[in-house]
Amino acid sequence: MTMQHTAGRRKPPTIHDVAREAGVSRGTVSRVLNGGHYVSPAAQEAVNAAIRRTGYVVNRHARSLITGRSDSVGFLLTEPQERFFEDPNFNVLLRGCTQALAAHDIPLLLMIAGTEAERRRITRYITAGHVDGVLLVSSHSGDPLAERLRDAGVPLVACGKPIGHTSKVSYVAADDRDGARDMVRHLLSLGRRRIGTITGPLDTPGGVERLAGYREVLAEAGVPYDERLVATGDYSRAGGEAGAAGLLDRAPDLDALFVASDLMAQGALTALHRAGRRVPQDVAVGGFDDSPAATSTDPALTTIRQPWDRISAEMVRVLLAQIGGEDPAAVILPTELVRRAST
Repeated sequence: MTMQHTAGRRKPPTIHDVAREAGVSRGTVSRVLNGGHYVSPAAQEAVNAAIRRTGYVVNRHARSLITGRSDSVGFLLTEPQERFFEDPNFNVLLRGCTQALAAHDIPLLLMIAGTEAERRRITRYITAGHVDGVLLVSSHSGDPLAERLRDAGVPLVACGKPIGHTSKVSYVAADDRDGARDMVRHLLSLGRRRIGTITGPLDTPGGVERLAGYREVLAEAGVPYDERLVATGDYSRAGGEAGAAGLLDRAPDLDALFVASDLMAQGALTALHRAGRRVPQDVAVGGFDDSPAATSTDPALTTIRQPWDRISAEMVRVLLAQIGGEDPAAVILPTELVRRAST
């Protein structure tokens, strides 16, 4: 095939070039590019081979004018910007979602909305049609963003079980409650009975569910629930340090600590070391996430592994299905206890 040139520069291949190379009509190429409906396997293979040979790249702007879609997805974090850089979980999840969408040739737009003004601005941008759907991360109860997007008809998948409207919003979550149960059972199996916990924010699903798992296992074991052994955290390193210091003041006989995130557990270890408590000899410590923070501590952190690769892949799968017209769906994935030196 002879390519046309203008002023000595090669023109990019067009859909007509692909059709000519494949020996099919332009309409057949268009149907292949838009999902392959009503196209025979032989014709689809011929078009895909022609695309590879010609180096054709879809003109997303032109296609969006025809389909009404942007062919992009938003990754929306409803936390202050500094949290994105501090918490390694967000980066792991972003990378996984980016890779899963790349398999569909769909770019991912990172959006951070940590204040109400930012949420209003991002909502206007999304509902104007600049993305086809949203992967929502770190939603708090009382935050109307998910409801606003849902009411506007925007396909949406939350990471974690959203509080307040679980039947109306798609979500993918690790089994937070079961993971917490596994960790507290492990600490009990070591003979520890004064087990404290630093929770996540109690307006988030992880904060609520991990505290519930902690309480349930203590009840099963006949260990009384003691509010002096509970500190409310915020998933930050500083929050974990402050929480552990407060627990040591209120309950100096503390012999184990379940911390609802690895990042907070890093801060808790700092407070324990400062107080002269040996880990794990004096206080056994368990975290949650199995993020990079878990292996950078001294000692390395026993933790609950969240299946981040599966979470991101499932979020993308559920969102693309919803963009394609399917109803909301919920996926809950199992966690795993990872034992290291801190217990």
